[in-house]
Amino acid sequence: MQAAPVRATAIPSFTDALRAVESLLMSSGQRTARRNAWTSVLEDRRRAKDRVEAQQVLERAATRS
Repeated sequence: MQAAPVRATAIPSFTDALRAVESLLMSSGQRTARRNAWTSVLEDRRRAKDRVEAQQVLERAATRS
């Protein structure tokens, strides 16, 4: 008795599926703009976190002296 054939392609992830739908609905320029905007949002969040951490360090240093 032979084993069932092995599936050669991986099942796409949810992210891959979303990107496929996105490519159908948006032009290339729109996709690039959306990704650039999201990258900017993530960078703004990182900078905000860094500001909060720096403020906490400064406040701790001020209370020690």
